[in-house]
Amino acid sequence: MSTAVSPIVSVSEILAAVAAGRITPERAAELIPSPQRGGRLWCKVSPKRAISIYGLQRMPVTLYIEQWKRLLDFGDEIRKFAGEHDAQLKRKARG
Repeated sequence: MSTAVSPIVSVSEILAAVAAGRITPERAAELIPSPQRGGRLWCKVSPKRAISIYGLQRMPVTLYIEQWKRLLDFGDEIRKFAGEHDAQLKRKARG
C-alpha cells in the first residue's frame, strides 16, 4: 500500500483515499487536522516534515526545525522590541 498521495483537501477525500487503499490509516491520521480549537495553539508535522503551528491565525505557521530554533533563540529580542514599541502596536482580538 502506497503512502504517496496527491494533495487532499477534505476529511472525506482522505477517508476515500484510505478506503481505496491509496494511503494508510496512519497517514490519514497525519493529514486530518486535529479538532483542537478555542484559541489553543497546537503543533503538527507538515507533509514536508516541517513544524506547523495552528491556532495563531487562519492558516498554520509552518517552518522547518532550523527556522523554529533560530526564531525561538530570537524570542528575547522580539519581547524587548515589542515592549519598546508597545504604543505603536495594534492588538488583534482573538477569535
